[in-house]
This record gives sequence, C-alpha cells and structure tokens, in this order.
Amino acid sequence: MRTVGAIAAAILLGTVLTGPAAAAETPPVPETLCTVTDPRVDELSGLVSDGEQWYGINDGGERVEVFVLGRDCAVRKVLTEGTDPYDVEDLARAPDGTLWLSDTGDNRADRKTVALLALSPQGKVALHRLTYPDGPHDAEALLLDRSGTPYLITKDVLGDSKVYRPAAPLASPGPTPLEKVGSLKFETTGTPGGPVGSFGSALVTGAASTVDGTVVALRTYTDAYLYAAPDGDVVAALRRPPVRVPLPGEKQGEALAFEPDGTLLSGGEGTGQPIRAVRGAAALATRTAATPPAAPAGATGAPGAETDGAGLPVLPAAGIVLVVALGGWLGVSKLRRRRR
Repeated sequence: MRTVGAIAAAILLGTVLTGPAAAAETPPVPETLCTVTDPRVDELSGLVSDGEQWYGINDGGERVEVFVLGRDCAVRKVLTEGTDPYDVEDLARAPDGTLWLSDTGDNRADRKTVALLALSPQGKVALHRLTYPDGPHDAEALLLDRSGTPYLITKDVLGDSKVYRPAAPLASPGPTPLEKVGSLKFETTGTPGGPVGSFGSALVTGAASTVDGTVVALRTYTDAYLYAAPDGDVVAALRRPPVRVPLPGEKQGEALAFEPDGTLLSGGEGTGQPIRAVRGAAALATRTAATPPAAPAGATGAPGAETDGAGLPVLPAAGIVLVVALGGWLGVSKLRRRRR
C-alpha cells in the first residue's frame, strides 16, 4: 500500500480533464447483447471487435491467450502462444489484424519494466518491454492511434491518471522508454456498479478507439468517456471535454470496445457477465469535435476543481485515508493471480 505522501507525490502536472459529460443530449442506455457463460472467460478485462466477431482477454494469465467470441458470447476459438506475461490488462487491435496485449498491470508498484505483446494474424508474438520515466505505475488501459502508436493510461486511486507513449520506435524485446504526455482528472459520478463503491467511478480500467481513430474512449468501473479525435491525434483528443456514457450495474467493468459502426461495447470480470452495447456512441463524441481544446500540457488543477497553491487537489484528511485504504485493498485482492 502506498503512503499518503507517496500518493500525493504521484500527482503530476499535465493535460488535465475532469469527467463530466460535454454533450447536452442523454446517451442511450446500454442494452445487453449476450452473456459470457464459458468458465474459461471468467475475468474479461480487454475486448475488441473486427466487425464479425469479438476478441477478449482475461486479466492476468500464464500465457498469451485470446478468446474469439461469437456474437452470442460463445467461445469459437482460442488463440494461444507460449509467452508467459506478468499481468495482462487490456487489448487493442491494429488495422492489419495484429492484437496488442497490454501486460502493464502492477498493483504492487514493483515492476522495473512493463510490456506490450503483439500477436500477429499468423500467431507469432513480438515482445516489447517498456520503462516509465518516473517509476512504476499500474496501468489497465491501452489505446492505439491510427498510426499504431500505443498509449498507456494509468489507474490511480486519486483519479489522476497519467498518459504515456513510447519516446522512440518500439524495440523487441527492448526496453523502450516511455514519455509522459499528459494526465486526466476523473471524479466520482454516482453511477452505480463496480467492486469498490463510488470510488470506482474515478479509476481507469480500460480503453478503446474507433477503427478510423476519430474517437477514443476510456472507461472506469462505472462510466465511459468518449473524446473526439477528428485528426487522429490522441493527445489533442484527450484535451477536449469528453462525453460521459454511464455504464451502470457492471460488477467489475473493465472491457471496452467499438464496433466498426461506432457502437460502444462494454463487459467485465466474472462468470455470467453480459456484453452490452451503446448504439451511436461514437457519433455523440464526433459532435463535440468543434469544441476548442482545453489548456495545453503543463496546466495545473482541473476545471472547476478546488486546488491548493501547488495545483494539487484539496482532499479532506479522512478522504485521503479512505482512498489509500482502497488502493491497498485493490492490490491485495489481486495478489492471488500474481506468481512473481
């Protein structure tokens, strides 16, 4: 568990956004498409779609393993390879069909490197190790922009998620250094769901992008945030006010994906959990494309947020203690899946 001082020191300056929706219209309510009942898919943490079928991964695992799901949520095939990851958390798909597994989970903040695993359509894996410029982070969200550049978004118990991308072309096995390109401020929303109460709505657990890269999305346990990226620039997109799409009632929502038509898909950990759809979600975000970007990287505080002189959020002492305790609980609850 991190101390209060360590968490406060981890709040870095950067591109800062809050979570409120920018759109005036109400997003559609998620509809259940099917339920994942296969016991092999008991911790769905990442999801992508190729327009015909879905690809999903479990949290953690002892080998590269991607489940190919039909639109009835049944497992049609399992793509496997012997590489043993540490803690896979998210999944992205490149236009050429390569599946990118984000081996970036680090609940104990003790990893010297994290990794991306690229599974080609031919079934071969390329390992790309990565190093943070400022120490370990737990990251459960991966984005690919239209050029194939990966972005990692951290999961922070204070809702201040950092955004990183490779500072050089990816090497195999690496490591390749990462650079911090901004941060995102999430606040609690009151949307029900998740394993940790209201604090779950400030913890980033997954990400997705549309096929053409014009909309990117991040999710917490309870909500999705959609950002317009008309030129495919992820950093510029994350400076825009997002559209918030509530995803209420998910037991432990971590998976997020877009269908080619812009439908948003969501799912989560636990046997018997549904995959749900929010139709027309991407269009909600594109209608915000004309909104001017927020302050450039280096701005402090958050719009409407109460800050102290250093630009750090002002939190009651009792609230800090509760958040720190929550962070420890989240880490301990997943140690059973960690072998190293």
